[in-house]
Amino acid sequence: ISCWNPLQSLLSSMKQACEILTRDPEGGAARIPFETFAFLYSYLASIDEEISETETEAFLEGIKEQAEKHYGMVLIRHF
Repeated sequence: ISCWNPLQSLLSSMKQACEILTRDPEGGAARIPFETFAFLYSYLASIDEEISETETEAFLEGIKEQAEKHYGMVLIRHF
């Protein structure tokens, strides 16, 4: 029996979004601006009733701290 994890599913979606939206070359870091990441993550998390607004805000705060060290860009390894 497998247990569906909404956060893991969301992070998988965000990884795909980074790979699609990046301007990095194929096989690169797949960076996207924090603002873009935060918008997409917030939207997708709001659809899932199992992910609270508090969890979303805390997660994005941690990602923002990492992004600030990389000129405002989110890398897949940040999450």
